[in-house]
Amino acid sequence: MTWYLPFTSIEFFLLLFFVVLYGGYLYRIKRLAHQFHQKANALWVKTVLRTLYMGLLIVALLGPSFGAMTKEIRTNGKDVLIAVDLSPSMNATDVPPSRLEKVKQEIREFLVQSNADRVGLIGFSSEAFMVTPFTYDNSALELFVQSLRTPLAPPEAARLTPALELAAQKFRESDTGRSTERSKILVIFTDGETFGENTKAATAPLVNQGIHVFTVGTGTYEGGKIPEGRGFKQDQDGNTVVTRLVPEALQEIAQRTNGSYYEINQSISELPRLVSAVNAVQSELRQTKVVEVAANKYLYPLLVALFLIVVDVLWTLQVLKI
Repeated sequence: MTWYLPFTSIEFFLLLFFVVLYGGYLYRIKRLAHQFHQKANALWVKTVLRTLYMGLLIVALLGPSFGAMTKEIRTNGKDVLIAVDLSPSMNATDVPPSRLEKVKQEIREFLVQSNADRVGLIGFSSEAFMVTPFTYDNSALELFVQSLRTPLAPPEAARLTPALELAAQKFRESDTGRSTERSKILVIFTDGETFGENTKAATAPLVNQGIHVFTVGTGTYEGGKIPEGRGFKQDQDGNTVVTRLVPEALQEIAQRTNGSYYEINQSISELPRLVSAVNAVQSELRQTKVVEVAANKYLYPLLVALFLIVVDVLWTLQVLKI
């Protein structure tokens, strides 16, 4: 026989509490019996009864396990990589306080509402880099999210291909040595300005690995100016640069990888739809296996203890004759 829980200080103090209180009760009754020149033998019947059901309650609490039973174990772990565009266009204020700050707010909400087991963070512009690897610690991840700034990445325009390739590599590395499948999800936050980049080749490894890509377009179709110094960024001709949301490439990536496209701006946030879609992936990749485990038989001593408690309450004995 094995025990579901070990005998700890909690059980020890429960027993000590019972012994001290009941010992004081016995001492008091014995003194009264002595004063009235009686023996109070009936007292020991109740003592045995109460000690017995107290012991049975402790046994039930520890969970005696014996015999064998089969149990189905399901594994449905979920890894999520979040890729954040850190190119200068993410400083545009058409989505107040800025596109990047809005994305950071949305990511914090996503971490609270999603059912992901492990989450990693990627930053990218013309190049991609890991901000933090997969972690179960969402509190630590929130600190990294808060630290995201556009100067962390090269100041060139964003390219989606490096982020897609890095995500495929990290998911591939996370699968090494694992005996169970995990759902794999990539969420990309960007304004979509990639200037005609072809991402078809970069999405092929994601499709082969079964990675779902959800893209989130951040910005407005009217566009916004990019703060630079005390003014706004200008092109070579001295004209103020206006950056706009470009959803086409993001929609194509999501479609190829069995994902979805969403938008975030000053008037709309499709984060609830994104969270629902990510949470819905949970049951798509799972393994089940049947194992034999010792059966926890706590119910038997618990039922006997409850029966003895009822007997104790209903069965009255006259201990002293006064």
